[in-house]
Amino acid sequence: MAVYKMEVATGLDLAAGTYNNIVVVLVGVNGESERHDLPHHWSHFLPGSMATFDLNVKEDLGELLFVRLTLECYLNFPIDSWFCQYVKVTCPSGQIYHFPYYQWLSKTAPVEIPEGKGVVITENTHALLLKQRKAELEVNRELHKWKVYAEGVPHCIDVEDDDVLKLPPNDQFSALKVCSFGYNLFSTGFETMLKGFLFNKNSWHHLEDIKLLSCLRQSQNSGIVREIWKEDSFFGSQFLNGNNPILIKKCFKIPGNFPVDNKMVASSLGTSTNLKQELQNGHMFLADYKILENIPTNTIHDKKQFIAAPMCLLWKNPKDQLVPIAIQLSQTPGEHSPVFLPSDAEFDWLLAKIWVRNADFQVHEVDSHLLRTHFIAEVFYIATIRQLPMGHPVYKLIFPHLRYTLEINVLARKQLTGPKGLFDQAVVTGNGGVPILLKKAMKGVTYSSLCLPDNIASRGMESIPNYLYRDDGMKIWLAVESFVSDIVNYYYTSDEMVRQDPELQAWNALTACGLSNLQFDHYSWMPNGPTSMRSPPPTAKGATIETILQALPDIKTTAIGMITVWTIGNEPKDRRCLGNYTNVRFTEETPQQLIKEFQEKLAEISKHIQERNKTMKLPYTYLDPFVIENSISV
Repeated sequence: MAVYKMEVATGLDLAAGTYNNIVVVLVGVNGESERHDLPHHWSHFLPGSMATFDLNVKEDLGELLFVRLTLECYLNFPIDSWFCQYVKVTCPSGQIYHFPYYQWLSKTAPVEIPEGKGVVITENTHALLLKQRKAELEVNRELHKWKVYAEGVPHCIDVEDDDVLKLPPNDQFSALKVCSFGYNLFSTGFETMLKGFLFNKNSWHHLEDIKLLSCLRQSQNSGIVREIWKEDSFFGSQFLNGNNPILIKKCFKIPGNFPVDNKMVASSLGTSTNLKQELQNGHMFLADYKILENIPTNTIHDKKQFIAAPMCLLWKNPKDQLVPIAIQLSQTPGEHSPVFLPSDAEFDWLLAKIWVRNADFQVHEVDSHLLRTHFIAEVFYIATIRQLPMGHPVYKLIFPHLRYTLEINVLARKQLTGPKGLFDQAVVTGNGGVPILLKKAMKGVTYSSLCLPDNIASRGMESIPNYLYRDDGMKIWLAVESFVSDIVNYYYTSDEMVRQDPELQAWNALTACGLSNLQFDHYSWMPNGPTSMRSPPPTAKGATIETILQALPDIKTTAIGMITVWTIGNEPKDRRCLGNYTNVRFTEETPQQLIKEFQEKLAEISKHIQERNKTMKLPYTYLDPFVIENSISV
């Protein structure tokens, strides 16, 4: 008779504990133990508890492969879910085995938790472990099926009625996140309703009146944006360090459908240079919104909305500022598509810039944010859960970065872009335009476009000054690349080993099917990022302030837009910053040391960013590793 000592840790969530009976079986290379009913005591499995037990086993089990846990009813009470953090077993020989889980047990079906070291399948892998991994994936594939969201768009999780409560428990938000997320939405919406904004469909009478709404919720930078939004230098800086810093590209030749000549921009460039020279010097940049051509538009409050597909030429001036020098609000030049210039009347130039900001809002929200961030991450989530068992090292590496992604995406498809969702209520693309824009955007999604160094190089943005998104992003990219490479090289000693891993190859085959937290800063002042426009793009110059006010969203639409960006731009509770691996999935010494080194690099990057920001009027905090969330969860 041998005594195995077992330690069981329950999660910290308020609902993590259980009063059910817990049955355990140890499985090793020499066979499995008898069934052990863990002693039932009220304090053993409370939230945050750590209980220890002695298990008497008739024979030595040898190297432990996994533990089998089962929930059983107690006193005819219904099964309640239990969150098991980990199991730790000390063998009679003194050998300690860790079994990390960090998931819910919510059914009476047994759950098998593999020992914590990462295992890549080889011809020497034990048959029992192969059987465990196969069974785990069969269950996961049944729970995580694909469905088509829209033609030409990445597939997503198949959930009945897009109801988040139909998701498996381990894909749902924690109770803390549910409460904080709901509170953010309710409190902001309730306050705007009490103030009357959500009942008022009239136009704004003065731009200054928008402060009445924007002041209800403020962040560190939103007030600054509100004061400087008209400045050309700030308008240009947003292409580098705003919500959508991946659109702008260097321009060596003016496009044929954008008839800008030297005479037009002479007043902007001054007498010491000209357009041809600045193009040759690499000082010209282009923001082109051709993707928005022919996107169907929404109707809001019984009023047709409008969208433009503008082109904006920007110049890096001698002060190293990026400033706009020409804007055309369509892709077709002509008499009814004038080129707007900084030398035009104040309101003509301001209205042209507002149209560009409106276009940038659409492309950012649907392409950069929804598609390239949320939907791409969901593909990796489903592929990972369907093809990689929890004992696989790549699962251990990637899964912390997929936390809560499924629920936030299901919520987005229903409450944000679904019928009668927030886009239908406040955004020009609406439920009808979003799938079409997504399909067009998907054509531009390539492997290199998702790799920061390649993306920057392809747009010719390697050397433009004050591009903090590039500077901070590259530091983080290199830190992540080094960390991931070290982890992969630890488990895979050759390319052949990668090729012969059937689980990894299946995962790679399925996956073949970047910023949330600054949205409120830049979009809460509505004219800097209108969600929609109520008048068509001007076909001639001569705008007035009344023209602008009639084109901007009405009061109610502005309020809904502000509620939306506040909710999705403010991380609820239960967040984890980049590199925070609270759940210890890697149990070997080397991966744990690599994680520590990765965290130290991130801390250095954070320190540098915080020191730099002390000297900035408008601090760029968004790529501080202590601000970046570990996963796509909001």
